[in-house]
Amino acid sequence: MDRIDSVFLTQNTAYTSLGETLSQSAVKKTERLPFTIKVASNPTELDQAVEMRRAAYGRHLPEFAETMGVEALDSSPGTVVLLAQSRLDGGPLGTMRVQTNAFGPLAVEQSVRLPDWLRLSGLAEATRLGVARGAIGRMVKVALCKAYYMYCAQNGLDWMLITARSPLDREYEAMLFEDVFGQNEFLPMTHVGGLPHRVMAKPVALVRQRWAKVNHPFLGFFFETDHVDIDVSVASKQSATNALRDGSGLQSKVADRLQLLSEA
Repeated sequence: MDRIDSVFLTQNTAYTSLGETLSQSAVKKTERLPFTIKVASNPTELDQAVEMRRAAYGRHLPEFAETMGVEALDSSPGTVVLLAQSRLDGGPLGTMRVQTNAFGPLAVEQSVRLPDWLRLSGLAEATRLGVARGAIGRMVKVALCKAYYMYCAQNGLDWMLITARSPLDREYEAMLFEDVFGQNEFLPMTHVGGLPHRVMAKPVALVRQRWAKVNHPFLGFFFETDHVDIDVSVASKQSATNALRDGSGLQSKVADRLQLLSEA
């Protein structure tokens, strides 16, 4: 399978490698958070993640929230469930599921066919985001987004992918995700009851460069601060991209796409 990899990005587009992006030389400080983020690893932690999903979805989609439970995808190969827990009492404060395409299609591919320049790359789709109310929830959401990025970078993935309904799509737009299809185009997601969502993506290897270019407010939090309370490592860790075969069939398309993204 053809895929975009970090070596190609570095050699052919002059962008910084993921290793350099995450190097300690870029870190200016260490900061503790009032919560931890880790990969849920047992039934109790998965139940906490579901608890957060129900609470978050219940504020907007109460009927759907009532049907939520632990899902088969939560324990599928190439998928992790991130869980934020209070350092005070261990209670759940947020969750996000990250699914890679290393072992099969992403959930979004039940509803749309992704373009080849994306579909044939190493992808990670974030779904089932839910956080607590208030200021702590806003902090947890940003930290979960950092954990999502860290997981993609540490596992050699190429693109971060999300689907977002209005008005949440504007939050991802502010983080420089871009539409995969038409600009501001909402498509019905048959796998989530036909609700219209934007399909948006961001190249992992370009996040820091693009954020630095616009002096993004999250730049310091993501790249200049070591958060020891965020740990996205997995026991018996295996790179999510090991199931993907290297190739060069998409290199010209990749270079063109990256040039467009870097100039945006």
